[in-house]
Amino acid sequence: MSAAEISRPLALVTGASTGIGRELARLCAAEGMDLLIAADEPAVEEAATELRRSGVRVDAVETDLSTTEGVDALLARLDGRPVDCLFANAGRALGKGFLDQEFDAARHVLDTNLTGTLYLIHRVGGDMRRRGEGRILITGSIAGFVPGAFMAVYNGTKAFLNSFAFALRNELKDTGVTVSCLMPGATDTEVFARGDMLDTPMGQAPKDDPADVARVGFEALMQGKGDAVSGWKNKVASALANVTPAAVLAEQNRKLAEPGHG
Repeated sequence: MSAAEISRPLALVTGASTGIGRELARLCAAEGMDLLIAADEPAVEEAATELRRSGVRVDAVETDLSTTEGVDALLARLDGRPVDCLFANAGRALGKGFLDQEFDAARHVLDTNLTGTLYLIHRVGGDMRRRGEGRILITGSIAGFVPGAFMAVYNGTKAFLNSFAFALRNELKDTGVTVSCLMPGATDTEVFARGDMLDTPMGQAPKDDPADVARVGFEALMQGKGDAVSGWKNKVASALANVTPAAVLAEQNRKLAEPGHG
């Protein structure tokens, strides 16, 4: 590794093969950061090829981010190099009623969104705290403010991540490490197809551009802001969710996420 490469900051981005994660990686490359990107599909190599055209070093790892072993495989690729910016973005969604889902599929959402994500943050965040510097962006969601009928597991994981991000931010104040939480609304990514949600009103409705969402999160991370809600409609929705009864929110989500509309 050259002296120039060592002097460049390093960003680690999970879920970087498509969607918000890929856009976050593009923003990092445009800022001159080297990249370690990861996803659980071969498309992460295609993303790496594109990102290398920016002139930065890009390492790609195809690994199962729902397991501690998969996260360990990712971290091994650091080879001792410190992470300056961590984008904990990998996530899975799952539609249909909870009792109609295969439990293994529901558990995969839990393990990807929570277990793997928290393990990664624990490992990288611990190193950042020891060094006294670092930035972490956790991709939560405005879905975390809503009891998600027909998206119950997914929304529950995002409620956890939203809460966790702000708790960790408080724990790390005055350490030199900042934690930001990106809370997008429905975004035009592959998450709806992968979550078997294309036959829902939400799956068929217009969605936010992942490039716009990523920029909001990236700017929040760079500025050390605590939260980043992308788009004025999502800001209004998140504010209303705080004053709307949970039963009403659940019924509203049912109308958006109940399958059989395609």
